[in-house]
Amino acid sequence: MKALVTGAGGFIGAHVVSALVTRGAQVRAFDLDPADPPDGAEPVRGDILDPVSLRRAIDDCDAVFHLAALYSYDRRDAALMRLVNVEGTRAVLDAALRGRCRRIVHTSSCATCGPVVGRAATELDVPGARELRVPYRQTKLQGERLALRAARERGDVVVVCPTVPVGPGDRRPTPTGKMIVDIAAGRARGYLARSALNVVAVEDVAAGHAQAFERGRSGERYLLGGENLTIADVFTIVAHAAALPRPRVPVPWLAAHAAARAAHAVARPLGREPDLLVLDEVRSGRLPHLFDDAKARAELGYTARPAADALIGATRAALAAAGDARG
Repeated sequence: MKALVTGAGGFIGAHVVSALVTRGAQVRAFDLDPADPPDGAEPVRGDILDPVSLRRAIDDCDAVFHLAALYSYDRRDAALMRLVNVEGTRAVLDAALRGRCRRIVHTSSCATCGPVVGRAATELDVPGARELRVPYRQTKLQGERLALRAARERGDVVVVCPTVPVGPGDRRPTPTGKMIVDIAAGRARGYLARSALNVVAVEDVAAGHAQAFERGRSGERYLLGGENLTIADVFTIVAHAAALPRPRVPVPWLAAHAAARAAHAVARPLGREPDLLVLDEVRSGRLPHLFDDAKARAELGYTARPAADALIGATRAALAAAGDARG
């Protein structure tokens, strides 16, 4: 199999490249900055919004794994998220479906399934209107709907929805990676009361992409998750791995939201976002992010390691990266 991976220089994308190479695939690693992919992968510098470079990259591929996206809670990135996450997805789907590609795996997000009130969300759910006020969520849902429509009308497309992946290689970092860095550095003193996350090792998410290609049903979406943990437990695990005391201040969501709105009002005229109290990130924590990945486990053979192991590994990687930066 010859596979194109868009967003191959990103956090999940780089791990998907490694997972496919391990399985014997010929991989074309496509990114604005493809960095240094593993042996067996061909780095290709390109932009999903450039039809010429995209068409050349896809031309002789049997499979496309579309991971290129912008994951941000910065309001200044809203227009760019619409361009990359929606129009970029449209461009990739059009180019792939015009070529010889036999299957597309589109990477969406758990944000297109939930959270929902009172229980773990599944692939049968959609987020509420309040959650969709956040541009990242809006654009990921719009991109996913393009992929599902393509599956109905034009070709073979499977959608995967990772929950909260953590692990090594989160270089930029993602908002989740920044949270781990902040806890490990002792900057996060409190946490959202009653909040929760579904935490998964990025390596398991990458394996889930390969399993979706091999066993997924076209037109279906699959949550790739791990364990549901309270945010207090997440902070405790990371703090202990960093040899720090755990944060002990539970902050009610309404108080955090009010503080984030105030911080946003101060920072906006300066063209900045607050470092810790990012408004859309706080908005996203209104409900516990609980998810049920039973469908992927049953249909794909998907498995995930304990969330604590994933968090400890992510913390150690963040500390090592910080040490390298200081050195």
